[in-house]
Amino acid sequence: MYKRLLICLLICLAHVSVFAVQLYVSTTGDDANQGTKEKPFATLQMALRAAREIRRLNQLPKGEFILITMSGGVYQLNEPVVIRPEDAGGPVPTMIKAAEGEYPILSGGINIAGWSKAKNNIAGLPKEARGKVWVSDAPEVGDQLIDFRQMWVNNHKATRANTMRGDSMMRILSWNHKDQSCWIPKPKTADLTRVKGMEMLIHQMWAIAILRVKTYEPSGDSVKLTFQQPESRIQSEHPWPAPFISRKTGNSAFYLTNAIQFLDQPGEWYLDKKARKLYYWPRGGEDLTTANVVVPVLENLVKIEGNAENPVSGICFNGISFMYAGWLRPSQQGIVPHQAGMYMLDAYKLKIPGTPDKKGLENQAWVGRPEAAVKLSYTKQVEFEKCRFLYLASTGLDLVKGTYQSHVMGCLFKDIGGSGILDGTFSDESTEVHLPYNPTNPGDVCTYDRFDYNLITDVANEDWGCVGIGAGYVKGIAIRHNEICDVSYTGISVGWGWTRTANAMSDNKVTGNKITRYAKHMYDVAGIYTLSNQPGTVIAENYVDSIYKAPYAHDPHHWFYLYLDEGSSNITVRDNWTPTEKYLKNANGPGNVWENNGPVVSDGIKNAAGIIPTYQYLLIDKTPNLTNQAINH
Repeated sequence: MYKRLLICLLICLAHVSVFAVQLYVSTTGDDANQGTKEKPFATLQMALRAAREIRRLNQLPKGEFILITMSGGVYQLNEPVVIRPEDAGGPVPTMIKAAEGEYPILSGGINIAGWSKAKNNIAGLPKEARGKVWVSDAPEVGDQLIDFRQMWVNNHKATRANTMRGDSMMRILSWNHKDQSCWIPKPKTADLTRVKGMEMLIHQMWAIAILRVKTYEPSGDSVKLTFQQPESRIQSEHPWPAPFISRKTGNSAFYLTNAIQFLDQPGEWYLDKKARKLYYWPRGGEDLTTANVVVPVLENLVKIEGNAENPVSGICFNGISFMYAGWLRPSQQGIVPHQAGMYMLDAYKLKIPGTPDKKGLENQAWVGRPEAAVKLSYTKQVEFEKCRFLYLASTGLDLVKGTYQSHVMGCLFKDIGGSGILDGTFSDESTEVHLPYNPTNPGDVCTYDRFDYNLITDVANEDWGCVGIGAGYVKGIAIRHNEICDVSYTGISVGWGWTRTANAMSDNKVTGNKITRYAKHMYDVAGIYTLSNQPGTVIAENYVDSIYKAPYAHDPHHWFYLYLDEGSSNITVRDNWTPTEKYLKNANGPGNVWENNGPVVSDGIKNAAGIIPTYQYLLIDKTPNLTNQAINH
């Protein structure tokens, strides 16, 4: 069925004048128009409404599909585009396509204008910044201040003012789990009184935590910090990953952020919510009188939402860009991640270890899922081809639950704070993370999704514990011939649950991918990583090389090219090229097969990994190693 739909779609694209009912959208259009080429709509939402009415009234001629063509330009969204079962194409799809040679952008951001040189009497501003910082009114909707955590200037992410300098971070002195406090060295700043809104990012082996500072109590050359709830309790009670205290490798590294006293170098910004002012120190060559300064307003740009009985089907995006989505949970509740960006809702160490599934388990955790620019739930045969996911705070594309035969092909994922792509359930919020997932309805499981020929670069650049492509409990998915580089943690992660018990996972394929320059910040890591029992899963003919030397790794040797972690069972690993056989098989179950991996793999397999020639134009967007960070080989 899937192949027939794709062939039909390709035929229709070649003969759109014959086989397609066409609607048009333009930045110069009007939603009162009829959606013709001469009189286009102004928004995608209105075109989708028109398409919905065509279907409802049975006005779609037999054998035709609906083609919505978007002209180039920025479509600024004030709410997410929502696609529902009533928009479902089924065997007759609805395609949303860029006009030939044009680049339509669905944007969740707004532009900041009205910049002027700031006066020198700004309380708390460091001396070195005086006379160099510019100011603008903070953005508002009505009388409500727009909160945000990211800002881009001429499509280059600016830095929220912090104490980090390059890769240089301080290390904590101690952590008191009982009173939920932390001692740190006293930062070198002239003003230590302005702590409202201050946050602490702390490095914890394979994940980071972002904690909102509650109190800041200097004492000599040290400072005692306490934190807001709920993250304070979770951070101090959960055992893995915890703040690291080690004489051998050093304690956990950290930086403080979101205070005006840290705005002391070019490229940094600070939002003063009380005064409703935005401050920025421009980088060389930036002219704020003409610069394009954008901050995100929306967390979601597109939501494709069906249900188990009535999925959304036959929706195709081609050549559309999704840009400028934010994520505010860290500002509202902090985040204490568990793994792969899933954040803890509750977690603690068991006084008496053991659960029905794992007798030796000493901890419990329940997790939530970060927001995403584009989200899919209960869909069938939804496609993204030649799309761009850029300038996003959290996940780029998330196939949350109940997706079937999705296809993501030839897309670019770049400058993303979280994971590039997520697929499948990573435990429901009501289910403890170590329990095997076996839903009553098999349709809840993401099944037969495909991710081919995509470039994923500069992702996990805010939540360093996120991944290039992450899959939870999935069945029959294929991750093939993608290129992943410059990611802060793992390249591709497949599996969840830390269990050998039979579960919803099986028959997944990770083949022909090229993964380089990973683990930029975090270790306990691999180019390709698995968890739990997933019979029929194959990891084959991938290329993994050039792992970064992460500057704050608690165990500098604990990195791998391939890593089958706890419970990994019934997985075949063969013909993967790596420069050495640096692999880890940790608490694996039965049935794993390892064949012909390492430098012995043929040049034919090695050279064929990565994006196929048709889509190699994407490689021009690979993020270079601008800081010349050291690399292991």
